[in-house]
Amino acid sequence: MTLRLLGAALLAAVLAAPAAAEFPERPITVVMPYSPGTPDVLVRAMSEHFQRTLGQPLVTITRDGASGVVGMRTVASAPPDGYMVGHTPVTAIAVQPHLLRNAGIGPDSFEAVCGTNENVITIAVRADSPIRDLAGLVAEARKRQLSFGSPGPNSLPQLALVRVMRATGTEMSHIPYRGEAPHINDTLGGRLDFSAAIVNSTAELVKAGRLRLIAVFSANRHPDFPDVPTATEQGIEVQMFSQVGWYAPRGTPAAVLDRLEEGCRTALQQPAVLRVLADSRAPVSFLPRARLNRLIRDEYENYGRLLRELGVQPE
Repeated sequence: MTLRLLGAALLAAVLAAPAAAEFPERPITVVMPYSPGTPDVLVRAMSEHFQRTLGQPLVTITRDGASGVVGMRTVASAPPDGYMVGHTPVTAIAVQPHLLRNAGIGPDSFEAVCGTNENVITIAVRADSPIRDLAGLVAEARKRQLSFGSPGPNSLPQLALVRVMRATGTEMSHIPYRGEAPHINDTLGGRLDFSAAIVNSTAELVKAGRLRLIAVFSANRHPDFPDVPTATEQGIEVQMFSQVGWYAPRGTPAAVLDRLEEGCRTALQQPAVLRVLADSRAPVSFLPRARLNRLIRDEYENYGRLLRELGVQPE
């Protein structure tokens, strides 16, 4: 009798206990670790889908600084409950920790959630430049000292050219700038021979007939510029992926990551989201979290090795 009464009491307690809330029960904050721009528009478009399917919107906050490190530190130090994620290219996690002595983050600080799109890296010359492809660029570099601009020292566009120089035994003069617009303007003005840049920073000038792209460093040609071959197609085995993705704090439960990943995957199929990516010349590139985790760790090792070979010391 006593055991029956005890069992009944335990069952009543279980039935009376409140059910655990299903994730998400409040809005999800997406940290933008760079200055406001196209990524904010993308997340706002994805937010509408999250509101419809998961019942909660996405809310963006900007925490820029140190090439993405400041914002991603904010994510890494947040509670691992899925209510804060960071939206960033690989730079902040795979490159900057090698450049900053006390970056405080790295691949082990995060759980990958999903890849969203790729920022395709390119070489752009003036429309009237005699350089028309990578072979022409290399040939010209063997005749004279070429100069090129990039959005900053040890940026992915600059490192793409470092790898081209190493693959071809050439030397070109790198002029680092702060951001894309200044060095592209100097290429247009003839003060630089070419720019190493992101396609979406050059696209309108290409469409206007003022710049010409001679190569992209992706695995595939850019869908908006199908006549521009990849570096690999031109015989130079250099690929530089600027994969953009979502990351949650280390220790976020798998069930929560599953919900976020599925929301991300289906959002990237929505016409409004695809329009934002098409308008920004950033090809959609969904990666499930397992693949993104592998990619970010591989890229961290690859960039660490490359920067060490270049003699780059953390500051």
